[in-house]
Amino acid sequence: MADVTQILNAIERGDPKAAAELLPAVYDELRKLAAAKLARENQGQTLDATALVHEAYLRLVGDQHFSGRGHFFAAAAEAMRRILVEQARRKASLKRGGDREQQQLVTDDLPVAPPGDPLEILAIHETLDQLAAESPRKAEVVKLRYFLGCTMAETAEILGVATKTAEEDWTYARAWLRRRWLRDQKKSPID
Repeated sequence: MADVTQILNAIERGDPKAAAELLPAVYDELRKLAAAKLARENQGQTLDATALVHEAYLRLVGDQHFSGRGHFFAAAAEAMRRILVEQARRKASLKRGGDREQQQLVTDDLPVAPPGDPLEILAIHETLDQLAAESPRKAEVVKLRYFLGCTMAETAEILGVATKTAEEDWTYARAWLRRRWLRDQKKSPID
């Protein structure tokens, strides 16, 4: 089977057979990452790894063009992140108990993948957008590690950086998120 980058390049050139080769080439890896991430979710999760991969893949195909394997998996991480955020928003709606009190996340204990608390996922999602405005690569590291459940080595490979650089970005991003949450907490009228 051809390399993912070669398949993406063939798709870019308009090869009709290449599009059919992409899903089989990436499916096992995407499913493994999704299964590892969802294994940390609460019981009763309505989304399974297969559904998460299929939904993400459907969002990826079409008019998007990918410059290589790393770009594709970064886009997959973003698609999975958005799916999880949308699901968290649905769960957090008043109809589904969204009137519960929000709790602050202690970022020192930030897991590699989110637990099942939809409010935590939303808090990280909203703060992550602010980080992305300042430092897009560091935000990508958080997306890959937190939402997709990638290891540090996988994160570095997808972003095309050294593992040490990915570790430094992860450390910085965690500290940045912590400072942002602490600052927002001090502004809170509830103390």
